[in-house]
Amino acid sequence: MSTNVLPDRAATSTAPRPAAGRIRGLTWVVLRQNRALLRTMGALLVLAAADLLWIHIASQHTIGILRRTGCYSPASWNSTQCWTLLAPINRPTFWYVQVLQPVVTAIPLLVGVFVGAPMIAQEHERGTIRLIRSQSVHPLRWLAVRLAVPGLAVLATTGVVAALMSWVWWTDVVHGPIAFDPPFQFFTYPALGLAPVAWSLFALAVGALLGQLLRRTLPAMFVTAATVGTAFGVMSWARRYLYPITDKVVPLHEAQPTNAWLIDHGVVMADGTRVNDEVCISADHVCDGATASWIKYHPSADLVPVQLVEAGILLALTAAVLVAVFRLARK
Repeated sequence: MSTNVLPDRAATSTAPRPAAGRIRGLTWVVLRQNRALLRTMGALLVLAAADLLWIHIASQHTIGILRRTGCYSPASWNSTQCWTLLAPINRPTFWYVQVLQPVVTAIPLLVGVFVGAPMIAQEHERGTIRLIRSQSVHPLRWLAVRLAVPGLAVLATTGVVAALMSWVWWTDVVHGPIAFDPPFQFFTYPALGLAPVAWSLFALAVGALLGQLLRRTLPAMFVTAATVGTAFGVMSWARRYLYPITDKVVPLHEAQPTNAWLIDHGVVMADGTRVNDEVCISADHVCDGATASWIKYHPSADLVPVQLVEAGILLALTAAVLVAVFRLARK
């Protein structure tokens, strides 16, 4: 073979790599930057999955014993034997309702404060943002990868945790023998379905934007916590209006539907006038002639549509925040 067709090794070694190589190199660098985050989220995911599986197995074991011994029905709990067999289910139920639900509710806030806020603020604070802008990789491409890696990690972790939380809530809590956990309660709703995922992505984007604006890590973390907490409070107040409220007239003093979110209630007078129960309590004999009761509520079946609307709002806000992040980076 003629030597004049052989590639020049020196020229080959100094030639710039193709764009695909630079993207792979950039992704590798960002993965290295986020290795502590990825390990932490992986460990938390394993612990949460193991915990929820233990709750499910322990609950189903107790429920199986209750069914086999005829102690599943509440009418049988007057028996000392049945009450003794029922007692072990309190531990996994307590752990799920009183521990795991508040922890999962706090995940979006933790993501925004400890992942989103320091992400870009630290680059400005340490001065490494100037080094990044001097590289051959375009700053917007770097920013896209810098956001995508923790974003995908948050999406995967919260998605799996939310799916397991919803599964255990549906199979072992709501349909269990003794638990009472309506889906619209303060710590229940944010731990189910799409809520942990949508809120975590929103908090991550808000933290990144505030970190880019403030360029200091600690102030960005504090302002992110305040912003996400305020947004959560506003959405908690507005949540009742995200889906049509059921308005129903029922027999006088009838109990509200099981697992429903009671919005408002009162009595119906003989002439058809509706009076709120608070008025009945504050004034004597005002409601003596009531003929029926009225209630406004969200039944448990409204959980999915309410969460779909809320998730849509949060994802739209997340997209708007990310657009602002990229526009600031372009400037």
